[in-house]
Amino acid sequence: MNGIININKPLGMTSHDVVGRLRRILGIKKIGHTGTLDPDASGVLPMCIGRATKTADMLTAQNKQYIAEVTLGSATTTLDASGEVTETSEVNVDESDIQSVVTEFVGDIMQIPPMYSAIKIDGKRLYELARDGVEVERKPRPVTIEKIEILSIDLENKKFSMKVDCSKGTYIRTLCDDIGRRLGCLAHMSALIRTRSGRFCIDDAYTLDEVEKMAENGNMSFLVPIDKVFEELPKLILSSRRARLMCNGVQISAQGIIDGETYRVYDESGSFLTISEAENGLLKILKTFYQAN
Repeated sequence: MNGIININKPLGMTSHDVVGRLRRILGIKKIGHTGTLDPDASGVLPMCIGRATKTADMLTAQNKQYIAEVTLGSATTTLDASGEVTETSEVNVDESDIQSVVTEFVGDIMQIPPMYSAIKIDGKRLYELARDGVEVERKPRPVTIEKIEILSIDLENKKFSMKVDCSKGTYIRTLCDDIGRRLGCLAHMSALIRTRSGRFCIDDAYTLDEVEKMAENGNMSFLVPIDKVFEELPKLILSSRRARLMCNGVQISAQGIIDGETYRVYDESGSFLTISEAENGLLKILKTFYQAN
């Protein structure tokens, strides 16, 4: 079994919990996720099955979309609602203040990763240090906020919600905290839904219960073929002989390839073989999905 499942992760589960549940449902061990979602977050979590695990790094690198709820007037240890409140402040802002400040974060910005994150420093994850009461210096990292859309503002309850389109590595918790401080008050992220990860959208996502019922009935239509996620790449078909040579490690040329272009490569029977880049007139394999009979 090979492919990607677009899972709608529920609240309360870690990404690793989802891996464990799918292993039990599908009866296979080779399953990986494409970037963590915290237990307090829900939404799109593409899961790679079998040979599709080779695509995990490529899928993780794709842009994301989130809907976040921001609560003004308090900061927490984790920058979200799961942490302890560390500070409170008065909230003296209006809707135009929120709209104006939010737009300041659109574009290429620098973010300091939160202490409660999975980033490793000197071999230890930041959240492990944070739980021990240790705070270390973190270097700012470049991220891109492509778009922020304010969805609702409820100043009576000191909340607003926003839709964020962003690059890989963006911490929405940090964004919420930074927005609050720029507004002159404190803030934390009080809810988060990932609505898109690359080509995978929440409208097309399956719950774990749905996957389980479908699998029990022999319906595996939830499984997206590996090559489907690379449809934006030009398709290249090789003769059986050239395909065999390439899959055995020989760099080959192919008619019409353009240096610097990346291709999804098939043999004449339609089997998906590799993702390859043209370099100096030859195909350089980036990912191989070929499996010998």
